[in-house]
Amino acid sequence: MSKYSRIDLKKARTYSIQSRKSKTQIEKFGKPLESDSDINDFLKSLPGCLKAEDFRSLIDAIYNAKRKKKPIILMLGAHPIKCGLSPILIDLMEQGFVSLLSTNGAGAIHDLEIAFWGKTSEEVEKGIEDGSFGMAKQTGEIFNRISSYAGKNDLGMGEALGQKIMKMAAKFKPYSLLANAYRMNIPACVHVAFGTDIVHQHPNFDPASVGKATYADFKVLANQVVKLNNGGVVLHIGSAVILPEVFLKALSVARNIKGEVKNFTTANFDMIQHYRPNVNVVSRPTQKSGRGFTFTGHHEIMLPLLAWALKSRKHK
Repeated sequence: MSKYSRIDLKKARTYSIQSRKSKTQIEKFGKPLESDSDINDFLKSLPGCLKAEDFRSLIDAIYNAKRKKKPIILMLGAHPIKCGLSPILIDLMEQGFVSLLSTNGAGAIHDLEIAFWGKTSEEVEKGIEDGSFGMAKQTGEIFNRISSYAGKNDLGMGEALGQKIMKMAAKFKPYSLLANAYRMNIPACVHVAFGTDIVHQHPNFDPASVGKATYADFKVLANQVVKLNNGGVVLHIGSAVILPEVFLKALSVARNIKGEVKNFTTANFDMIQHYRPNVNVVSRPTQKSGRGFTFTGHHEIMLPLLAWALKSRKHK
């Protein structure tokens, strides 16, 4: 016999399962779909719990923001652009589901390369070995020339890029987020961190103009953040550091000047959940009011699904 004493489980108290609150009930189970089902059927078929319920709630929040004419801010890292999602995002802009477009320097570079040459995203592993990574002549020449133009004409980086892509002989400009934003009078902001982008390696890089232009874009973003109060939405997709940091500062400025920016919705979409998007976009801004969501999945699947659901919700 063991020398250690044991608890007597015969003394444990039990209760009826009928009196217990259960988080999972068959009424909220998922439902199989028919072969001819549409996106509304799909959304209704999802279980009534966790991320499925969050996704439906986000769709409603975006739709309600559009109906109430509140800002819907779309913040994109470079990855969604180089994954070929621009046509889907441009369509959302056309449908009125984007009030402001925000990206980082890499996103703007990918957008420019797509607009002029219909391709982007080089083989980094190969180019870094011989120092050719990021040294495409035309990319550096055009991007930096437009950056200088922005600084000299007191334009934001996003506005200048959109304007010039529209006016220059960019063969594939219908695929450019920045050009289409400019065409639709949707503010586009580019938030640059020096040393992070390939164009900073080129001899014609103009840091003073870039700094002035990206600072102007920060103020454009902050001005839209002011308007998030009571119903706006912020969608953050695929930026691990720069855009979450920029957004948090823009929110601080907005609250400092306006005094109250609350009761809005934020959502972070990414392939893995990073610290700064979750803290600076999802949790801190909504800690006393509003709601923040996180969704994990590949952009090339999640964004088309989101867009499809939004367009369908619009026509219900």
